[in-house]
Amino acid sequence: PIKSSAASDVYKRQIMKKYIISAFALFTLFTTSGCQDWLDVNHDPNVLEEIPDGKVLLPAAEVNLGNSLMGWDFGFAGGFWSEYWTQKYMASQFKSICEYTETSFSTAYSNLTAGVLKDLKEIKTVAEESGNTGNYFVAEALSIYTWQILTDVWGSIPYSEALQGAEGIVSPKFDAGEEIYADLMARVDALLQTDLDGAQIDGEYDFIYGGDLGKWQLFANSLKLKLMMRLSETSGYNNATVVSFVDNNAFLTQSACIPGSYWSDGQEGKRHPMREFEAGGAGYLTTNVIACKNFLDYLANNNDPRLDRLFKIADTKTGWRGAFFGDFDSKEASDGSTSDDQVKYCTIRFTGDMDLMIMSNWEVCFFMAEAYARAGRHADAKAAYEQGVKASLSQHGISDHSILDDGYAAWKDGTVEEEIKQIAMQKWVANANYQHIESFLERNRVKYPAIYDVDIKMDRPGAYADLKIVGNLTVSVKGRARLNNSLPASPIYPTSILTTNENSPEQKQNIGEKVWWNQKKEVIIK
Repeated sequence: PIKSSAASDVYKRQIMKKYIISAFALFTLFTTSGCQDWLDVNHDPNVLEEIPDGKVLLPAAEVNLGNSLMGWDFGFAGGFWSEYWTQKYMASQFKSICEYTETSFSTAYSNLTAGVLKDLKEIKTVAEESGNTGNYFVAEALSIYTWQILTDVWGSIPYSEALQGAEGIVSPKFDAGEEIYADLMARVDALLQTDLDGAQIDGEYDFIYGGDLGKWQLFANSLKLKLMMRLSETSGYNNATVVSFVDNNAFLTQSACIPGSYWSDGQEGKRHPMREFEAGGAGYLTTNVIACKNFLDYLANNNDPRLDRLFKIADTKTGWRGAFFGDFDSKEASDGSTSDDQVKYCTIRFTGDMDLMIMSNWEVCFFMAEAYARAGRHADAKAAYEQGVKASLSQHGISDHSILDDGYAAWKDGTVEEEIKQIAMQKWVANANYQHIESFLERNRVKYPAIYDVDIKMDRPGAYADLKIVGNLTVSVKGRARLNNSLPASPIYPTSILTTNENSPEQKQNIGEKVWWNQKKEVIIK
């Protein structure tokens, strides 16, 4: 037994180090495993069965959550489906994602359930037993956030009976998305009533906010706002209630993220997940991914200073060049001048000290702006919108705000729909390289960027200079038939769910099935 405080501190550091290493080891395992299923929602062999203090699990939970959001499944698929990126024509690693082949995101599902949520549940259990309100508050906030991501992505999932293998529930029932949301809202309301007077959390174990519970309270407020806004197209949405909540509460101004200072960019397995794909041995990012014309030209044509923070010019002679999304049938370059193998497309830029985002300050500003826009409060919407754009620019180290003053991002009072589009388009830009799955989900909700109905294969001569492609999404060549000329809406269920859970539903027909809150009609440009 360890009795002295000094020895206890040494022991705690050793435990924390073990879990930090475990987090990175798990990430390395997932990134090298690719499409394998690692799903086991009832037992996680990487978690100690008995721990002296739940806080020792917090570093692993935070890092694993960040890795899941911008790692193997969500980072890549979200980047492709948001049409920031497309697959190189001569490569094949992500061709299936670009062509809308059924995909389950099994790695992300496994990591979020058997990893993140299991660790957070253990932290809460120990915190309740010891009366540690601070640890419980942080773990519950992250747990609500993680469940929200899971149900937003897959829809109906095991929730009320999930993670109860020790209690004998090995086939948890699937709960409807509406029911899960109702419970998550009740949980966040209860969390916000927590008395944190005198509560503490050891900052050494909290990578996100360094133990600052005041910032975690703002995170919880922001999480509730996110849950409320996700329902904007459902009958359960009440904008007056949302605006009242915004008017009477404070929200995060410092993004919730794993700071870039935590990475060891020169060491395999200890980099930002996308840097791992860029600089690590796998090389998936560098050998497979190029800029998508839809997004890259939107930035370049509008002189957005974030362009060179997101992409690298591969050939100074041709400059900023992106490719048509999901276009593998033709070998012609995207400007019709020559063949694909004769040109170099822009590649993706990630730095070694890049923050790994959980919830950004810009997304919260854009949520507030949208609520005000729906209420017709133009000045308030403008102020929140501009804060969001400035927050994104600041994230990239840019102090020049000219795109807001006299550039393409300058606010224009308009109809509710026009203002929602303005906000959504800047959210699309801000989320690039930081929040890909969030970008995918938000586009599904508000339907901006819109779909430009052009058949790249059939209309290729006209598409080369077609400006309607810029700043809109196009359906991939093979995807037109697979999803009836529409975009992906949700992944299918991982095979492990269907084969091990007696209460599993029928498999989804394709990745076009919408989750329950995805109700707005597509905005289609002809």
